[in-house]
Amino acid sequence: MITNISITAVFVKDIDASKAFYIDVLGFAEHTDITLGDGSYRWCTVKHPSQPELEVHLTPPGPPYSPEMVDSIKRAMDEGGMFSLGLRVDDCRKTYDELRAKGVEFIQPPEDRPYGVEAVARDNSGNWMVLVESREFSPADFEA
Repeated sequence: MITNISITAVFVKDIDASKAFYIDVLGFAEHTDITLGDGSYRWCTVKHPSQPELEVHLTPPGPPYSPEMVDSIKRAMDEGGMFSLGLRVDDCRKTYDELRAKGVEFIQPPEDRPYGVEAVARDNSGNWMVLVESREFSPADFEA
């Protein structure tokens, strides 16, 4: 029986720079950072302090993906077309101001939605991060 989600992966351009971004800018904590085998594979995960059961694996695209797939992922990252994480926040507008002050790029400022307040930022690899201040909603909230 599946009991929960324990790990997710985010493609990054540079593990060290992304690790610093997720820890120093977003407030995550280091969990694991080891080099395996002949030194060619690095396993680096971070966790958010309020959700320690979920690891975020920071990994550059590479094997076992084909070279063509790796190139495709890198192009998508360069174009800003990759999604990384959806982050719940308690105050989207305040978090937006705090992260902008830290140099985080936003592609959508906080906007009211039927499900809450949402903003969209990019991590330091160009991936989308959605910040959502959730509120109760029903299907009727989406009707025109």
